[in-house]
Amino acid sequence: MPKRCDWCENTFYEYIRYHDEEWGIPVFDDETQFESLVLESSQAGLRWSTILKKRKGYRKAFANFDVEKVATFGEDNVQQLLTNPEIIRNENKIRSTINNARQFIQIQREFGNFCDYIWDFVGGKPIHNHWDSMDQVPATTEISDKLSRDLKKRGFKFIGSTTIYAHMQATGLVSDHLTSCFRHQQIIDQY
Repeated sequence: MPKRCDWCENTFYEYIRYHDEEWGIPVFDDETQFESLVLESSQAGLRWSTILKKRKGYRKAFANFDVEKVATFGEDNVQQLLTNPEIIRNENKIRSTINNARQFIQIQREFGNFCDYIWDFVGGKPIHNHWDSMDQVPATTEISDKLSRDLKKRGFKFIGSTTIYAHMQATGLVSDHLTSCFRHQQIIDQY
């Protein structure tokens, strides 16, 4: 059995699959970037495992993460989502998802796509860290602070620096697999 990052050891299949096949892999498509932003902002204050277990529900509830469709959601959609047990029924998080879809589209219009915008914060290539233990992995960085501030200026909600750093990890802008993890060197070699 391969050695993995400590945070996903001894857990359920989807969590391990997420670690092995998604976390830290660079994302260059806007749909996946939007999905990650929705899930990471929904996770604020909760365990990531809770969100992963509800991921299919989020996909269904938020139009398969079609940013154009989510941006058109109105009050009827909000009220319906507040009764949906397949997602986190937090009104502020639901409303921020719809708001953030609208702001996401504005960034696409300004930069051509969201990926060009966000990848510019790391110089267009992943940051590969070399942490030996989870204690060394930061919750925020100067880059996540800067990106979070910029997104907030653009009208995004529920996008603090901790959420943004988690998004950066999830979408491979930064690779924080521990040096003991089998994915650490693989991702460096591949990206």
